[in-house]
Amino acid sequence: MKVFKFLIVGIIFGIVLVKSEAVSWYRIYEMFKFESFHMYGIIGTAIVTGVILLHIAKKLKINNLEGHKMNVPKKDKGLYRYIIGGTLFGLGWALAGACPGPMYILVGTGVFSMLIVILAAIVGTYVYGVLKDKLPH
Repeated sequence: MKVFKFLIVGIIFGIVLVKSEAVSWYRIYEMFKFESFHMYGIIGTAIVTGVILLHIAKKLKINNLEGHKMNVPKKDKGLYRYIIGGTLFGLGWALAGACPGPMYILVGTGVFSMLIVILAAIVGTYVYGVLKDKLPH
């Protein structure tokens, strides 16, 4: 039953992203060329909403699905790793025309060439898993 709930939420989330044009390659292209505020508005709204909802959850002491207190773990300091990682993520996003979540939504809308991007993402994740102990963290 739990999987069914997540499936329904995922379908609704996919519909919202398609209707808001957040998965549109042209909107992403406009964003990376700084020609439109559309995507920045969507991303900014998501960040502000997340911060507000997390703050409310902490104030009301709402537990997560596993019954644990809601918290955001502290990140390790390290400016270069975030700059390099963010740059690689942004380059992949720009080349593919989609970040990881919308890749699956685009397949659902009939953009089957995204299956190549999903396969490349899986291979890249596997390679990172193999090399992560050798990489500077």
